[in-house]
Amino acid sequence: MTSPRLWVVAGATGTGKSDLAIDLALALRERGNAAEIVNADAMQLYRGMDIGTAKVTPAERQDIPHHLFDVREVDEDAAVAWYQPRARAVIEKIHLTGADAILVGGSGLYVSGVVYDFHFPPRDPAVRQRIERELEHEGPDRLLERLRALDPEAAARVDPRNTRRIVRALEVCEQGSATHGAALPEKPTLWYPHTRMIGLRVDRAALVERLDARVERMWQDGLLNEVAELRSRGLERGTTAPRAIGYAQALAQLDGVLAEREAIEQTQALTRRYARRQVSWFKRYPELEWADAPLSAAAFLGDE
Repeated sequence: MTSPRLWVVAGATGTGKSDLAIDLALALRERGNAAEIVNADAMQLYRGMDIGTAKVTPAERQDIPHHLFDVREVDEDAAVAWYQPRARAVIEKIHLTGADAILVGGSGLYVSGVVYDFHFPPRDPAVRQRIERELEHEGPDRLLERLRALDPEAAARVDPRNTRRIVRALEVCEQGSATHGAALPEKPTLWYPHTRMIGLRVDRAALVERLDARVERMWQDGLLNEVAELRSRGLERGTTAPRAIGYAQALAQLDGVLAEREAIEQTQALTRRYARRQVSWFKRYPELEWADAPLSAAAFLGDE
């Protein structure tokens, strides 16, 4: 009997990963293989964050089971160390039924945490709270200087504006562990041997045009109203959700800090930069099979 497979659909935002995952599940079903989809987008974990994350609606899922969507409240953390064991448990449960699992998303560390043999350093809430207090009093530059002294490689990888990552890196260093930072293991080993990975790509100029248009649609479709509703549910109490691209800008618009055009253009610029980082991240996956979007899943399965 053939072992169930883990499929991975990865790539930059806006390349059509969700559509391909559904198409792949339907194509597998036609071949007699049941398949279920598992989310690997950090922001699609959040309940109510729909427009700004381009989340597939229940009506668009075509009766295909979708897992790990809408499983966190916006005031809760969504760290990859929380996500990894839950995603793997869902995949194992799917495989026990004999079905294939399709992991889909563009959050590089989340995908890596499932697909590869990743081990995350321990957490210490007391240490973290102390460093957060130091951040409040000393500022991020002082903390980044300390990180450079303790772990220069981690300091070089971290975005100086991402204070959450700086705090986490220092928390790990103070426990005497190497930081996982934001990098793949030097010699990545697959967690599940029967894994096939698809990387979707779009020509750079075409992708920029597509992403800019999508941001415009987000505002047209009511992102501001979505964010106002999420604010009433504690969005700004969270450590992850309020920093999401588009959501932070919508909050700033609601507060009168940004005009609508400024919020849209800032979101477009950040989305383009995020897409570049995603492409760079996934290029390091040795098993990834790159294909130009749009891709027919049936044609791809013809390679089998």
